[in-house]
Amino acid sequence: MPRVPAHLRERALGMLQGGRRTADVAKAINCHVRTVRRLRQRYRETGRTADHPRSGRPRVTTPAQDRYIRISHLRDRYRMATTTARVTPGTHNPSISAQTVRNRLREAGLRACRPVVRQVLTRHHQQQLRLWAQTHLRWTRQEWQKVLFTDESLFCLIRRDGRIRVYRRRNERYTEACALVEEWGNISQQELTNLVQSMRRRCTAVLQAAGGHTRY
Repeated sequence: MPRVPAHLRERALGMLQGGRRTADVAKAINCHVRTVRRLRQRYRETGRTADHPRSGRPRVTTPAQDRYIRISHLRDRYRMATTTARVTPGTHNPSISAQTVRNRLREAGLRACRPVVRQVLTRHHQQQLRLWAQTHLRWTRQEWQKVLFTDESLFCLIRRDGRIRVYRRRNERYTEACALVEEWGNISQQELTNLVQSMRRRCTAVLQAAGGHTRY
């Protein structure tokens, strides 16, 4: 039975003895109907309305560990509960379970949800692109050398296989830390972005492993 305060138990018992319905009593003390029924059954069996003795089992994590679990998942929203459980020792066992980590995060208001995927281009973005193209229609070659060219395809830096979850609190759905990291493929005459450099190194490694030669 949920922990109903002692004065509400006595009040509920008095209302039941006065002939009130179980549903009305439950609504009056703001609890479930089954709670009132169990309260009445307990009073008939024991003559008391107090809770049964509880085991009082201590928590498997300390307050410092609870704080570490919360801070770790606030810094890395995509951190898995199993990863935190492996590196967190318990007070009775060598390590804690992943469910214990989820329980601590739920107590801190952090729940595992699917990350949001935002719209790439809105109508306002399209209008701004058209205006930019009309403005730079007669640019010279020297002026275009200062422009950073981008591919229109987005590359997701986190594998999106439907199992990725992000730990977030209420009203954090659209925050930057809780959204998937996506990057444009950019290149200019002077420099390359991190994404292009990463893809270039990967292609070079594959060609070298196959015995080929690369030239950029």
